[in-house]
Amino acid sequence: MSLESYKGVLPALGDGTYVHGSCVLVGDIVVGKDSSIWPLVAARGDVNHIRIGERSNVQDGTVLHVTRKHKEVPEGYPLIIGDDVTVGHKCMLHGCQLGNRILVGMGAIVMDGVIVEDDVIIGAGSLVPPGKHLASGYLYVGSPVKQVRALNEGERAFLSVSADNYVRLKNEYLA
Repeated sequence: MSLESYKGVLPALGDGTYVHGSCVLVGDIVVGKDSSIWPLVAARGDVNHIRIGERSNVQDGTVLHVTRKHKEVPEGYPLIIGDDVTVGHKCMLHGCQLGNRILVGMGAIVMDGVIVEDDVIIGAGSLVPPGKHLASGYLYVGSPVKQVRALNEGERAFLSVSADNYVRLKNEYLA
């Protein structure tokens, strides 16, 4: 893995974190305890910060980035990923905020200023346009994304199961 400094700030990794050797993490990034970053993830916390919670996983080929502070948005858009979040393969997360227990399907794009509440599934290939707010407890799909239906109990339970499965898998890699 490549952990690179930007303006003197290096990424910080929590206890039990796994980051694959092919990943590049730059700048102001904090990865929480028991989280995992899988092959070919690129994350740049250069013009704003990235925070990844505990037991979250960011899968292969995903790009994580932020938006700088500017006149229209004085704080810019950092990237915030909560606890127990599964980010599928080849996603793009840019200056958005994800709550807890979320599944972002493969190839999804989540753009600046998006807020995703807890307990949400974003379907594979979906586009979440800038500034969209996704309410808790629903499945969202499409380009642009639309609320399809409420999550059933099995889907809600799966959100934590998915995160737990990736904690077990990263522990096998660390062993």
